[in-house]
Amino acid sequence: MTVADQRQPALELRPPRHRVAPRATRYWAARAGAGWLLLLAVQVGWWVLAGGATGWRAAGVVATVVLGAAHVTVMPRWRYHVHRWEATDEAVYTQSGWFDQERRIAPVSRIQTVDSERGPLEQLFGLSNVTVTTASAAGPLKIRGLDRDTAERLVDELTRTTQANQGDAT
Repeated sequence: MTVADQRQPALELRPPRHRVAPRATRYWAARAGAGWLLLLAVQVGWWVLAGGATGWRAAGVVATVVLGAAHVTVMPRWRYHVHRWEATDEAVYTQSGWFDQERRIAPVSRIQTVDSERGPLEQLFGLSNVTVTTASAAGPLKIRGLDRDTAERLVDELTRTTQANQGDAT
């Protein structure tokens, strides 16, 4: 066993244990729905300003409604089943995405900062995000859609754990 093996526990990339808050599905649906409604409003406005119905405009509106409804219905549930997180004394694990899925791990000894943030819509849904920054070229680990209390506990726990860890955070 080398000196490096003695210092760092063996970490394996694995699925994290915890799901995000169930309310995250309503938040994701609301965000997606707002985008589809904006597109639909532009299409209907164009339709009215252009002087009425044509086959192509009507087909475009119908396609927008069908695709939007499918997206708002399927995507939040799919994301909820994929998005996971876990923090241990050794590492932070994340899994996110829905089409393009990503699984990441950051050893606690490499953590440089831990932040939380809530946008206006997230505040409305009682959700928070936690960002764990490391020196990794892949960028920070983001845990989105946590219950506000869970996010606060996670930030406190990671802050205590990283302060107690003697790693060099590089």
